[in-house]
Amino acid sequence: MTQLTRRNFGKAAVLAGAGAAAPTLLAGCSGGASARTAAGAAATRTWNVTGKALAGLGGFDSTVKSFMQARNIPCGQLAVVRKGKLVLSRGYTWSADTGLKTQPTSLFRIASISKPVTATAVLRLVQDGKLKLTDRVATLLGLSTTADPRLKDVTVLRLLQHLGGWDRAISPDLMFQDLAIAKALGVPLPISQADIMRYASGRKLDHAPGTTYAYSNYGFMLLGRIIEKVSGLSYRSYVQSKVLTPRTVHRMRLGRTLYRTSGEVPYYSTYTGTTVFDNSGKKVSYPYGGFNLENMDAHGGWLATAMDLTRFAGVYDGGSVLNAASIKTAFAKPATGINSDGWYYGCGWMVRPVGTGKINTWHDGSLGGTSTLLVRRYDGLTWAVLFDQRQEGSAPSYSDIDPALHKAADAVKTWPTGDLTSTYF
Repeated sequence: MTQLTRRNFGKAAVLAGAGAAAPTLLAGCSGGASARTAAGAAATRTWNVTGKALAGLGGFDSTVKSFMQARNIPCGQLAVVRKGKLVLSRGYTWSADTGLKTQPTSLFRIASISKPVTATAVLRLVQDGKLKLTDRVATLLGLSTTADPRLKDVTVLRLLQHLGGWDRAISPDLMFQDLAIAKALGVPLPISQADIMRYASGRKLDHAPGTTYAYSNYGFMLLGRIIEKVSGLSYRSYVQSKVLTPRTVHRMRLGRTLYRTSGEVPYYSTYTGTTVFDNSGKKVSYPYGGFNLENMDAHGGWLATAMDLTRFAGVYDGGSVLNAASIKTAFAKPATGINSDGWYYGCGWMVRPVGTGKINTWHDGSLGGTSTLLVRRYDGLTWAVLFDQRQEGSAPSYSDIDPALHKAADAVKTWPTGDLTSTYF
């Protein structure tokens, strides 16, 4: 979730405008070892497709196949919804491992697509009168404002719109500073969310709140804590009961860094890092201990399938969970931060006006071992695409999947009228 990747993706997105079994402990370097040999083993890989698609949608399959094979991506997933009907739900595998077969029900880390999920939960609390967008975050969470009195001016709305004043282009991303925070506070690894908040509150903001758009993972972590404080429930419990269950989404769950749940794909990276789970200084495969996914719950911690995400996105087509006023708030222009070509960050969604009264909304996700995208188009099309590795080094850009899927959608001349929803939900 680097800032460069996030900003470049936003600019590139021109058009976008099963019950868990006992978890499995992951070997510290298993993912990295597989990734390091991935390129050399490409010639031995085989292509496998699972799931269902209605007639006339083969262009989506060929698009994902070309994309994955060009980048040697082992596992991928795509779901497409048109006007509320699920028309495609696929799992794709490009691997020499015959035991690896991605299903449409396989779970992936979705990284920052967790943010629209969190924003939806916050807007529901506002809708129910339990929270106000003007509420002060420091007051809600009891954060010290001694180091920077401007922290008193950070509101719930400013967190939702990335206007809180933290800027990882100036100061390092607080959610990836475990080693530094542990040292500064004199606490052992792994650090807690409370440790991160104490450390952050002892530092000055990079901008006055409300003046500068700067994408902030930390700000959304704080929203998770606000949800807990106001609702009296755990973040997970509130989201599942008020956001996911009303949409009959039951597979989604919070991920774990060192353990993989039943049906969860493996993650691949060529990078290693120092473990943030103990003080051993051990080098580990980056997706498996180079960061703390548990601390990232509200900004990057969810597991989901592609079709779970398209099902969740239906919240914003009206009906359950949020009313029309809340949906309007989600997509409203912020006080500042409108991009030069017109897109902006609303409340948990990137938004692009595409005509009078029409908008495309989307969110991407990028984390070591993960690349994801969820798109809602003005014409009733929604899709989500998930991969178990992301662009590293000189590999081809992963943001290319966005225009490629728009092209595949635009090439469909006659959309099928069936609905696969009952097959999976």
